[in-house]
Order: sequence, then C-alpha cells, then structure tokens
Amino acid sequence: MRGRFEEQLLDLHNNMIEMGALIERAIFKATKALMRQDPEEARAVIENDDAINEMEREIESKCLKLILMQQPVARDLGQVSAALKMITDMERIGDHAADISDLCVYLANQEYSTRLEHIPQMAEAAGKMVTESIDAFVKKDLELAQSVIVRDDTVDALFATVKKDLIALVHEDTQYGEQAFDLLQIAKYYERIGDHAVNIAEWVIFSITGIHKDKRVL
Repeated sequence: MRGRFEEQLLDLHNNMIEMGALIERAIFKATKALMRQDPEEARAVIENDDAINEMEREIESKCLKLILMQQPVARDLGQVSAALKMITDMERIGDHAADISDLCVYLANQEYSTRLEHIPQMAEAAGKMVTESIDAFVKKDLELAQSVIVRDDTVDALFATVKKDLIALVHEDTQYGEQAFDLLQIAKYYERIGDHAVNIAEWVIFSITGIHKDKRVL
C-alpha cells in the first residue's frame, strides 16, 4: 500500500513539474511577444492557456483521489494539500500570461512611446520566482522557498519604478495616456505573477514544516 502511494505521489510531482514548465513557457513567450511586438506569439500563449487549465483539473483530481483513497499520514497529507493550493496559483499565473498576451496583440501595431526597460526586468525576476518556487516543492528545499519570498521585494520595487516612469511620460505628453495605461497593466500582471510565486513558496514551506504564514497547521 505504501509503495503504491509513493508511486502516485511521484506521478503527482511529475505533473506539477509539467504544469510548471507550461506556465514558465507562457511567461517567456508573453514577454517575447511584448518585446518583439509579435501578435502571433501572443495568440499562441492565449490559446495554450486551455492546456494549463486542463492540467490544473487533472492534478486536482489526482490530489483528491490520493486524499480520499490512500488516507495519507500527516506528513504526506501536507504535500498533497500544498499541491492542491499551489495549482490554483499556477493556473492564475497562466491567466496573467494570457492577459499580458492579450494586451500585446492590441499593442502590436503601435510604436512604443518609451523604451521598455524595467518591465522585462520584472518579467525575468517574476519568472525566476515561479521556476524556483516549483523547484523548491519538488526538491523539498526550504531555503529556496524562503528566498523566493524575499525576492518579491525586487519585483515590487521594479513595479514602482515602472509606474513612476509612465506617470512622468503622461505628464510630459497626454497623447501617450492610453498606451501608458496598457503598459502599466502589463507591469501589474507581472507583479501579480510574483505574488502568486510567493503564495506557492509559502505552501512549499507548509509542505515541509506544517507551518503556513507562521501558524502551525499540521
């Protein structure tokens, strides 16, 4: 019985890695579409969001079956419960990549009013947080999960810089207002991706320690 459970748990971990790869690719492609003003790349991200949603449903079903049929002990229950929570944030990350791509399609034929500098830096930082939060779950790496949480300050600081720069741009010339708003919304989506990576890291910590946001649960 224990061997069968561990086999199913390994399968769950592999699914988490697969879903993680999907959202990491979505972030990368959305950013590529933004920088190159490539509407086809952006549309590919939007279309692929269905695969991410389907993966969430598949993992959710496996988690529930593990809980109901295998009746895991507390330590294993923590891992499965954390996975259930994590996939919600992972799915939202996929949604935000699609949201960014949707705006990229709209912006594709417009000349950018400002050089994009801090937004791609946000994308890189947030994407790395996502990758490492999922790696931390698979490797049961407490230190890596904690480092993801700390690095959210970098993404937040970059967002504040983007906001300040875009406000200054509009003050200089109001004709840039609509595009500045769209670029600010894109930056906000990256900031939210970072927040979801933090949520994932917090559930990783829970899966290892039984503590979530300084409160013992298991």
